[in-house]
Amino acid sequence: MFAYIIRRILYAIPILLGVNVITFTLFFVVNKPDDMARMHLGMKHVQQADIDKWKSSHGYDKPLFYNSSPVTGGHLTDTIFFKKSIRLFVFDFGNADDGRNIGHDIRQRVLPSLAIAIPIFIIGLLLNITLALIIAFFRATYVDYTGMILCVVLMSISTLFYIIGGQYLISKVWHLVPISGFSTHISTLSKFIILPVVVGVIGGIGSGTRWYRTIFLEEISKDYVRTVRAKGMPERVVLFRHVLRNALVPILTGVVVVIPLLFMGSLILESFFGIPGLGSYTIDAIGSQDFAIVRSMVFLGSALYILGLILTDISYTMVDPRIRLGAEAS
Repeated sequence: MFAYIIRRILYAIPILLGVNVITFTLFFVVNKPDDMARMHLGMKHVQQADIDKWKSSHGYDKPLFYNSSPVTGGHLTDTIFFKKSIRLFVFDFGNADDGRNIGHDIRQRVLPSLAIAIPIFIIGLLLNITLALIIAFFRATYVDYTGMILCVVLMSISTLFYIIGGQYLISKVWHLVPISGFSTHISTLSKFIILPVVVGVIGGIGSGTRWYRTIFLEEISKDYVRTVRAKGMPERVVLFRHVLRNALVPILTGVVVVIPLLFMGSLILESFFGIPGLGSYTIDAIGSQDFAIVRSMVFLGSALYILGLILTDISYTMVDPRIRLGAEAS
């Protein structure tokens, strides 16, 4: 089991390196160092000397991947890629192009992201599973058909509609909660996160309920369910005691892989509701073309996603003996 986990972690290294190289290449295809300098200097007729000075002070005066005539270091180490991207593997994010410490910003913004991500995750999970169980219980009836139609409708509506509609109706018309903003005080925190949480949960009901319904219907069609029914068990007991318990394995897959990504926050929700989390941090960095922050957030998101996949594999081996025996054998 330990060797299996180590092997899965080692697999992540080339994946992260590939993500890093692709992100780095795409960014510099779109934005040359000279363009970055002109934008950050904010001058229409900036002189080349000012551009060269900005690039030198921010470490963008070197070749991207290969330095044919290195002043210090080697051909591969005296490059922008090595000095800016390789250190991410030890989670040294360095400084943003405007001088801010990225690691400090991330630590400051994690809690606001979690403040809305965790309630959305927990409430949405419980609500989606409950609705899916109810629809599966009344399968092939008007409840099932109506529920699926509503799910498709909810999935077809953009999240922006829920955000703008919620802000207008709940904040502007009814004046129940602030339209945007955030507070670190426990006493006032709830009134700022209620609306983003409600919008986040509603936005995920359609896809979540459909997915869990599919899982339950697949379990219902299996042989053990027919055996339980043949023993005279009520449909309610079959569904909630047997089907739900056996469906926890595929549910666990979707749940565990998402947990690490909760730290990244929601890009759209945080931006529209003025929440100083990692999502809005990333959007602001993209708007200002701050490559240091974008690179760091893409790498962090990739690392967390891979961590989620590893945790999913480990959880699979814990709940399914067949997978555990296969992992130990390999």
